[in-house]
Amino acid sequence: MDQKFIEFIERNLPSLAQFGLKILLSLIVFYVGLKVVRWLIKILRASLEKASVDAGVIQFLCSLGRMFLYAILVFSIATNFGVTESSIAALLGSAGITLGVGLQGGLANLAGGIMILIFKPFLVGDYIIESGSNLEGTVTKIEICYTTLSTVDNKRIVIPNGTLSNNSITNVTAKDERRLEIKVTISYQADIQKAKGILERLLKEDPDILSDQEMVVFLDELAASWVVIGFRAWVATDNYWPAKWRLNEKIKESFDREGIELAYPQMDIHIKKQ
Repeated sequence: MDQKFIEFIERNLPSLAQFGLKILLSLIVFYVGLKVVRWLIKILRASLEKASVDAGVIQFLCSLGRMFLYAILVFSIATNFGVTESSIAALLGSAGITLGVGLQGGLANLAGGIMILIFKPFLVGDYIIESGSNLEGTVTKIEICYTTLSTVDNKRIVIPNGTLSNNSITNVTAKDERRLEIKVTISYQADIQKAKGILERLLKEDPDILSDQEMVVFLDELAASWVVIGFRAWVATDNYWPAKWRLNEKIKESFDREGIELAYPQMDIHIKKQ
């Protein structure tokens, strides 16, 4: 048995040495190729950033370019082992049909990524709300098949682009200005004109309210147990939440100080004596 093995090695030693050399060269080419791909993608990213291309487009094109270059690298190594171009073309054809059937969702995500890239319903840095699953957050990355959001509590949400392209998207930060609306409920015994005057004063005093835009104080509803009053004003989008929280606090403090009673759900029962 040992003699046969030795004879086999001696007989096939040139072929084995040649095959081992191919493997070694392939590993070297693969290692160097990875470095070259990273270098080319780095150059592509720098060029696109220098041209002031949108960050989402840069991420998408870099992901697409990386996949393309990796495919070229793998095919180059395969041809080194004697695989012909016609064999690769036939393999790609059959693989394309198989993948097209098995990865319909992936193709939908790819198409969705292209739609997002073309129509730009949102950009990197925008705060969006996806209607299907009610997911929301700041867009941090737009890639070939997936978009990544970062929530206010620093969670990462990865959403397939096919889902985003097939559902309604609310882009909260698309505009520089945003309308702020706050409603409060007061009792029927409260002085309505006095309460509206307090709201008008708070709007004029608040530094984030845009004074050159429309400000409206209104009586919204006469409900069963309370009166609903409120206001609408415009603020810079970045100041929306700080302004809303600050005004809510000032409304409560001002109403307490001026004797305006805030209403709450209640039921009055009147007992008549016979």
